[in-house]
Amino acid sequence: MLITLLFVALLAFYVAWNLGANDVANAMGTSVGSKAVTLKQALIIAGVLEFTGAVLFGHEVTETLATKIANPALFAATPQILVTGMVTVLISCGVWLQIATSRGLPVSSSHAVVGAIAGFSWVALGVNAIDWSSIGLITIGWILTPLISGAIAALFYSQIKHWILDRPNQIVQLQEWIPWLSTALLGIFGVIVLPSLTEPLTNFVIEQVGFTIPAYDIPLLTGAIAAVGLTIISWRQLGDKGDKGEILPNPVERLFGRFQLLSACFVAFAHGSNDVGNAIAPLAAIVYINRTGSVPTDGITIPLWILILGGAGIVGGLAVWGKKVIATIGENIIALQPSSGFCAELATATTILIASRLGLPVSTSHALVGGVVGIGLVQNLKSIKFQTLKGIAAAWLITIPVSAALSAAIFSIARILFF
Repeated sequence: MLITLLFVALLAFYVAWNLGANDVANAMGTSVGSKAVTLKQALIIAGVLEFTGAVLFGHEVTETLATKIANPALFAATPQILVTGMVTVLISCGVWLQIATSRGLPVSSSHAVVGAIAGFSWVALGVNAIDWSSIGLITIGWILTPLISGAIAALFYSQIKHWILDRPNQIVQLQEWIPWLSTALLGIFGVIVLPSLTEPLTNFVIEQVGFTIPAYDIPLLTGAIAAVGLTIISWRQLGDKGDKGEILPNPVERLFGRFQLLSACFVAFAHGSNDVGNAIAPLAAIVYINRTGSVPTDGITIPLWILILGGAGIVGGLAVWGKKVIATIGENIIALQPSSGFCAELATATTILIASRLGLPVSTSHALVGGVVGIGLVQNLKSIKFQTLKGIAAAWLITIPVSAALSAAIFSIARILFF
């Protein structure tokens, strides 16, 4: 049993490694492409924040994927079939993500995992073993995510271009806009991150101090203080002449570069907390079955070591294999400046937040690619490298069927050999 668990844990680490190489690049691709940060700096920043997000807040998505896509009640009598199926999910997802990464194609790991779970479930117990409503929501999210993100990015960038970049007095205009940019940045990302970060403090105040406060008071206060602080710091930095030989000598783009770096940090943290489940959900389900002898049906507790394993795999894959996908998003769709990259990341976060509120599963890669294309539409249609987009779109289209087919084939072979 120990050898089996070790093998499955290594497979989960392999999937997390490939997820890090492909999906995590989305958070930093635009920052590297706009030269707001170097590739080395991006790898370090994303690695720390992805790991932190995965370990602290990665359990919810993991529970959903482990118990919702396949109908667990149908596997109650044969838990070992579910174990075998989850192993095939890890193998097929890891292989597909590695293929996509080797070609520099950003794909959705969420779609790969869902497709793989659907593939083995169909072969194992028939079409009714799949939760088709979840598949339908994923399809809707796949269609809407890049469109919404692109529209938001185009709208936001067009305003910045009109009111700041196209004006002769850019610095004066930016000074007036800094408070609003700070509020927008911290407001959008704060809604994603701050409630989770401040929940323990809120519970402590209510339970230990005995002072009842609304759930969102501490996040709102924290966000307001942070927005004021960012505004003051940004005003001071705008007057700074910059270091001699700095990559971004333009003070306006230099300040946008700092805004973009902050936005990339929030995207990396949120991504780690949401997408680590794609790698470790099958492992969590297998560990639960081996410990209890039963199939998880309505949520499970994720051991800390599994979250750490997923976070470590993500960081390793990003550091070793993440360069190609970063280059694709950051350099091979359109040429980016920090101002445009910041808008693309802000649109990505906004889209993810809206979709989360509506209960729609979304893909970070879909959102960010849509945001970058939206920027290109505002700048110049001819600036968009459509050949790159064709390859990305093709990878999106085939992710679910390919991962489903791989999983179904591997499961069929495993069932013949072991059952």
